[in-house]
Amino acid sequence: MESGFPALHPYHQLAGTVMSQDLVIVLDCGATNIRAIAVDVEGQIVARASQANITVPDAENSEWHVWPHESIFEQFSNCCRDLMDQVKPEQVKAVTVTTFGVDGALVDKTGTPIYPVISWKCPRTADAQQHMSTYFDPAEVARLSGVGHFSFNTINKMIWFRENKPELLEDAHAWLFISSLFTHMLTGNLTTDATMAGTSQLTDLQGQTFNADILSALGLDESLFPPVVQAGDIVGELLPTPAARFGLPAGIPVVSAGHDTQFAVFGSGAEKNQPVLSSGTWEILMARCESMTSPETDVFDRGFTCEWDAQPNHYNPGIQWLASGVLEWVNAQFYRDLSSAEKYEVMINEASQAPVDCKGVSFDPAFLEGGAIRGLTLHCDRGDIYRAALTALSVRLKDSLKLLETVGNFTATELILVGGGSRNALWNQIKADTLQLPIKILDEAETTVLGAAMFAMAGAKLHASADAAREAFNIHYEIVRPATTPREQG
Repeated sequence: MESGFPALHPYHQLAGTVMSQDLVIVLDCGATNIRAIAVDVEGQIVARASQANITVPDAENSEWHVWPHESIFEQFSNCCRDLMDQVKPEQVKAVTVTTFGVDGALVDKTGTPIYPVISWKCPRTADAQQHMSTYFDPAEVARLSGVGHFSFNTINKMIWFRENKPELLEDAHAWLFISSLFTHMLTGNLTTDATMAGTSQLTDLQGQTFNADILSALGLDESLFPPVVQAGDIVGELLPTPAARFGLPAGIPVVSAGHDTQFAVFGSGAEKNQPVLSSGTWEILMARCESMTSPETDVFDRGFTCEWDAQPNHYNPGIQWLASGVLEWVNAQFYRDLSSAEKYEVMINEASQAPVDCKGVSFDPAFLEGGAIRGLTLHCDRGDIYRAALTALSVRLKDSLKLLETVGNFTATELILVGGGSRNALWNQIKADTLQLPIKILDEAETTVLGAAMFAMAGAKLHASADAAREAFNIHYEIVRPATTPREQG
C-alpha cells in the first residue's frame, strides 16, 4: 500500500578535493550526556563538547520518565556551536545522529510529536509487557524478531498506547524513532533508521522488515513507519534554520546512523563473524554475522537478543550479563579498608598472587538470580575470592561465546575487547586463557562515535564506503594471548 511519505531526494556530492581538514560531526545522545564530536577523515577526534542529559517526569504521572526532545535538540545545537570555536564551519561535510534504541514518538504530518517520548527508563512499559500474551505468544514474538524480552522494547510502548491512548494511534501520521526525530528536525524528512527498527521487537529478523503479523495483532500497519534508511544513506540536507542554530553551513548532508550499539561494534574494527565484548558494569557480547540460525526460544532466558547490523543483511546476535557489578560487590565486601586510589591495584595484585585454582574457591556470579561462593576454607583469602570471581565471569563469557557461535554460524578466532573492564590486565589474561583465543584490546574508547563517523563519511563521499573509512582510521589494538605469551602491540 502507499506509505504516504514523499520519496527522498539524492544528495549531490560536494564539489572540490577532499582535504585532511574535512570533518563530520556526530551528534551523540546518551542516557547521561548529550555530545557533539568532530572527527576528521583519518579518524582523529579533533573537537568535542557535551552537556548533561536527563529524563523528566511525565506531566500525567511523576513516576513516569520521558525525554524532553526539544531540550535535547537545543543541547545538541549548543554543543555544536561550541565545536565551531575549535573548527571552521566550512570544514564540516556531514552530520549524523546516534543514540539509544527502542525509544521514539508518535508524530503528526509535520513530524511534531503528539505525545512525549517515553523513555526506556519508564516503568509503565513493564506493566505493558505483562499484557503481551493478550495479543500474541511472547516466545514466538522473540523468535520472529530476534529481540529478547526487555520491558523497554518499542513493542511494549505500542501495547501501552493501544490500551491507554488508542486515539493517538489512530490520529498519528507516523512513528519516529528518536534518532529519526532529530534528523527530521534537521532536514524536514521523515525516515526510519534501520538499526533503530531492529531494536523494536516489531520486525522480522530474517527478512529485516517490519513483521506484518506482529503489527496486525496490535492493530498497526507498516504505513505507520516512514521509509527505512540504512546507515550511510542520506536523510536529507541540513535546513537553513537548524543550520543557523548549530553554526553549520546549510545544505550539508545529514546521514543516517541510529542505534549506538551497532556503531560501537562496527567502530571497534570488528570484521564479519568476529565477536566484540563491551566490558563494564554489564558485559555485552556481540558479533557481526552474515547469517543467522533462527534462535530457539529458550536462549532468550539466557539474556540473548539479536539486532540488525549497521550493514544490511547482517546481524548482531548478543548476550549480556552482570559483570563488573559483581566485582564491585567483592570490592565492597572485602576491600572496604582501602582508599579508592589504591583499591584496584591491591585487588589485582592480590588476585595475581593467588593460585589458578583459587585454593578450591569457586564463584557463581549470577547475582541477579542468586550467586554463591563455594569451597571456602581457613586457608583462603580475599585475593582467592577475587580471582575466583574473575575466573567465573570468564567462564560465563566462554559459554556465551559458544551460544553466539551456534546461532551465528561462525567460529571465533579472536575477541575484540572494549570498555572499562579492558583496563584490568589480570582479567584480560584470564579471559584469553579461558577462551584460548587472542584478546584484542582497543585503545580508543569512542567506538560508537567512530563507527557513526565512518558511515557519515561514506554518505558524504569523504570515503568510498564505511569499510574504506574504517581502514583509513587505522585502528590499533593491544593483544593479549593465551598462557604466557607476552603482550604485543597490533
